[in-house]
Amino acid sequence: HPLGFGIFLPPLHPVGQNPTLSLKRDLALIEHLDCLGFDEAWIGEHHSSGYETIASPEVFIGVASQRTRHIRLGTGVNSLPYHHPLILADRIVMLDHITGGRTMFGAGPGQLTSDAFMLGIQPDEQRRMMEESFEVMMALFQGETVTRKTDWFTIEEGVLQLRPYSHPCFDIVVAASVSPAGAKLAGRFGTGLLSVAATNPFGFEMLADHWEVAEEQAAEHGQSVDRRNWRLVGPMYVAETEEQALEDCRPGFLSIMTYLSHVLPIAQGGPTAYEEIVKEMNAAGTGVI
Repeated sequence: HPLGFGIFLPPLHPVGQNPTLSLKRDLALIEHLDCLGFDEAWIGEHHSSGYETIASPEVFIGVASQRTRHIRLGTGVNSLPYHHPLILADRIVMLDHITGGRTMFGAGPGQLTSDAFMLGIQPDEQRRMMEESFEVMMALFQGETVTRKTDWFTIEEGVLQLRPYSHPCFDIVVAASVSPAGAKLAGRFGTGLLSVAATNPFGFEMLADHWEVAEEQAAEHGQSVDRRNWRLVGPMYVAETEEQALEDCRPGFLSIMTYLSHVLPIAQGGPTAYEEIVKEMNAAGTGVI
């Protein structure tokens, strides 16, 4: 099967840029990718830090879908502990109709502990909460009626008023970085896997294990997983020449690396000069410039 190409748009906008223009640029970028024939775009959800400024991937996708024709648009990812599962499921199904079946649903526990803190959620509860929500959402997407009570949501005979536009359902993926929790869930429900740290040394080491976990869980629960539904995320910038790529990335690179070092499990130490970091990154394969 041919490789598909997409973009993972958290997005990353250094604090101090005009936030309105940044969002407009994100939309323009999706339009451009649609013209270039990219297959898909995944849009993140964040509520703090000032860097990752899209609070609702669904709202953003709704707008982007009206400006594009072919590109498929996914929530990359919805933070499940931050929403009531019925409300989120309802929104995703509505989005599937609005986009004419170009919607994809990505689920995760929520990346920024600062988001969780503001909502009074303990970071070590996020994976459990995500699992509880995901179980309910998967049942709802299949047209089931769900009654469930947990310590953070109640659903009484919950049922969606619409079936998905996509038959039988849109693409669903679960995010995984280093922990096997996401891979377990993807296997159990036979969904795709979104490996968000595929080129990070910790994440890369886990890839084979994650797929194995997904396959084992799928077999155990009478499901199947397919590598065609496995998305791997890695930072990449390609220009006409290596020198040009180096110059193009210079303005924002260090700022973004500094931000990511606060929110991702990135090894500390190593070179600090821009050229040296890029050289090491290209050699190690953690990214490509």
